[in-house]
Amino acid sequence: MDISTLLKDYLDHLEIEKNRSIKTRVNYERYLRRFLDFARISKPEQISQDLVRQYRLWLNRQVGLSGSLKKNTQNYYLIALRNFLKYLTKRDIKTLSADKIELGRQSERQVIFLENSELERLLDAPATAAGGVPPKAGMDTFKSLRGRAILELLFSTGLRVSELCALNRDSINLKSGEFAVRGKGDKVRLVFLSETAKTALKNYLDKRGDVDPALFIRHIKNFSKIENLRLVPRSIERLIKYYAAKAGLSKKVTPHTLRHSFATDLLINGADIRSVQELLGHSNITTTQIYTHITNKQLREIHRSFHAKRKK
Repeated sequence: MDISTLLKDYLDHLEIEKNRSIKTRVNYERYLRRFLDFARISKPEQISQDLVRQYRLWLNRQVGLSGSLKKNTQNYYLIALRNFLKYLTKRDIKTLSADKIELGRQSERQVIFLENSELERLLDAPATAAGGVPPKAGMDTFKSLRGRAILELLFSTGLRVSELCALNRDSINLKSGEFAVRGKGDKVRLVFLSETAKTALKNYLDKRGDVDPALFIRHIKNFSKIENLRLVPRSIERLIKYYAAKAGLSKKVTPHTLRHSFATDLLINGADIRSVQELLGHSNITTTQIYTHITNKQLREIHRSFHAKRKK
């Protein structure tokens, strides 16, 4: 069977049987088409270890607007190819075994998270007026209440920004302080609200005067003239950047920084890594393990007990 036909079958399989999102399908098609454009083959049995090795060299030498392709980006292409080969093997189509393709070694991700004092400054940033003076009781603006609710919710739950933007008002249960969220791979997990997050959300929702179902919306004077008020990820990113600057933080703060802060806070305070994995919605424990080297209490105690003893 022609490999282009098999590629379409695989992409349909991803979308229907595997229940992957349209975005995932588009990404996989882009990765695999790049391989086919390079390989110039018509049959799956033409895929060999030597061809894949040449492709890897070619990928490694590609230069774009931002320089060479990063190792993790190169791995995305290889992961897509491996999964395609696994699909072909399951259909008893002769091709290279997916096990023959090893991923390139990546440098460890740098995890940026906020210390307690930095978190407090960030969470308090929306409550200060333009002149830097806290507003009088009951005088909080829609924007300040929304900002506090967004920040508190991100830190309380560790949500991804896309998950936050997808929330509706009826998704949130302020009484129980917990709700289900649909994350990557269409997986559903339970997340929990802190008392401060519940208070911030209640104050924000009480200020709303519209009927839009979205939890977080734009601030529009005349709601009736706008059909879709839902905030998009880019809007959330800009808001957090603004509040981080307002709080005087020198770190680059993004929605994912609050997700990192959520995870490190749990681990530093004694949570086990499997529970943190579940709360974050990671499908693989190795993804969660990026936090362990910065939350290892034993290493900290060893350093405190044994370092620079000769000075005493």
